[in-house]
Amino acid sequence: MSTSSRVSLLATLGLLVMTAVWGSTFVLIKAVVGRMPVADFLAVRFAIAAIAMFALFHRHVVRLERRQLWRGALLGAVYGSGQLLQTWGLALISPSVSGFVTGMYVVFTPILATILLRQRTPPVVWVAVTLATSGLALLSLNGFSVDKGVWLTLLSALLYGLHIVGLGHWSRPDEAFGLSAVQMVVIALVCLLATVGHGGPMLPPDGDAWIATLYMALIAGAGAMLMQTWAQAHLPAARAAIVMTTEPVFAAGFAVALGVDALTWRMLVGGGLVLAAMYLVELMPRRRGANAMPSESVHHEV
Repeated sequence: MSTSSRVSLLATLGLLVMTAVWGSTFVLIKAVVGRMPVADFLAVRFAIAAIAMFALFHRHVVRLERRQLWRGALLGAVYGSGQLLQTWGLALISPSVSGFVTGMYVVFTPILATILLRQRTPPVVWVAVTLATSGLALLSLNGFSVDKGVWLTLLSALLYGLHIVGLGHWSRPDEAFGLSAVQMVVIALVCLLATVGHGGPMLPPDGDAWIATLYMALIAGAGAMLMQTWAQAHLPAARAAIVMTTEPVFAAGFAVALGVDALTWRMLVGGGLVLAAMYLVELMPRRRGANAMPSESVHHEV
């Protein structure tokens, strides 16, 4: 196995670990937001993550070129806005429908990469997108109606797709620490602004809520952002998006393991389709020319 193949595999495994962490948070989030406003929870979570990351990596931030600082700020604003839109939409629709609509970033990502970066998307990626979308539908949907909550969540999925494309295009391995910290600070500012109308964020109400918030901030927030920024320096955006659709598979697995949900055929088939999509774009032995979007193409300047 070549060095580039090993790095690509490590990046894929890193994204899988990250999505597993995200999948573990659904039960925690549901418990916490039942006792404090969603915007307040996001503001506290990302503020803690931002303070931790800036304290650890401020020297890396200082070393960033001004252009990379602005890029990190833009990426953070896009991601933070997506978080707010997703949670506002979640207040109006069921979590399962929210999960499916949010997962539509797997469709938006290759489309945006084609439009914005003029990257050619191989046919195998579109097959994988179809498989992943079908799997997400089976995992998430028992009914579907298009209302305001769906449109808000769909817009958040578009922003997540834009973030994945932008991060893949601008991230470099030696700048992952600094770029992650800049993004996290701006995400925290965006979420804090959303709490201004009612006088600032409410703090977690008890010890259990604080433990969950700290886990979400430091592991699922700061750690996950750092991993995503590093991994996307080595993977094309469309492949990264498809790997990240394993999040609902992990979420369903944790729900079953914790006794929250029962194992169903929809979970098995839907999860299998998502994993098949990831296998197609990342783990399948590649034929010559199959990787038509090499990671090096991510770094050309605009």
